[in-house]
Amino acid sequence: MLAYLGSGPYCYAHSLAMVLGPASPEVGVIETLTGSPFGMRLVGGTRPFFDPYGWDPELGVDAAVELLGWRCERSHGGPPGEALDRLRAACARGPVLVGPVDMALLSYVPGGAGDHYLVALAVERDTVVLHDPHGHPWATLPTADFLAAWRADAVEYLDTSYVMRTGFVRARRTSVPRALRASLPAAVRWLSGRDDLPVPPGTLGGAAAALRLAELVEAGLDEAVRGTLVHFGVRVGARRLADAATWLQNLGLPAAATAAADQARLLGALQHPLVTGDDPAVAATLRRLAPGYDRLRTTLTTSVATPS
Repeated sequence: MLAYLGSGPYCYAHSLAMVLGPASPEVGVIETLTGSPFGMRLVGGTRPFFDPYGWDPELGVDAAVELLGWRCERSHGGPPGEALDRLRAACARGPVLVGPVDMALLSYVPGGAGDHYLVALAVERDTVVLHDPHGHPWATLPTADFLAAWRADAVEYLDTSYVMRTGFVRARRTSVPRALRASLPAAVRWLSGRDDLPVPPGTLGGAAAALRLAELVEAGLDEAVRGTLVHFGVRVGARRLADAATWLQNLGLPAAATAAADQARLLGALQHPLVTGDDPAVAATLRRLAPGYDRLRTTLTTSVATPS
């Protein structure tokens, strides 16, 4: 199984890898540990994301940090001036994982949109210095612009503002295989459709989400939705599944790895017909994608029940 290497929208995985430094595993490991590859959702019945029903990046980052044996301090809220002082003090001690932020308000990113994570390096007078994993090392941003983005008003899954994580220290020693194996029960729960997390009315998950999206495509896909799929959704979803497949194979779980790889291949194949407007092919591929989530859940359930 050939591992995918290349660019992609892995903002929180790359940001976490940066703050963990030389002790960090590969970003594909981090992304798999977040749980993001294990499902699909159609938020409100109209907006597709290739991550699990009820999942969000904040849950994912916390899961990855804990599974890797680290702990950190997550702080948030307060007036903007206090938040900036908090960031300035934290940067004096080391790099800070910041986010989510509103990418559309990062004025150095042309055409940016959606939620985003990055690493703050310093607050120098009226400027914040950043390593932005979206291809912008040593980016600078006026503090007023940074605070507007960091407030994250447009990030729907966030009920606070000015979120940052700092003070990363090891709580225990573990290995990548041990962390990945420990993540499998959560992966099964994500694929099974958790009902303990709030979701907007009408939201669908897994196979139901894929089948409903196929119907929306056939009825005439909203162009804003098409744009999100083309520029973000398919790219990140296929890579998540490809990385999960690679690491499941490395764990000695070939059936689960094959199930994830098959999903990755189907999802990646959506890119061309979405761009060219071949909607019958898009709908047909989504219908082939739908049963694969149950197949992946079944193979992972077996792996959890019979650990090697």
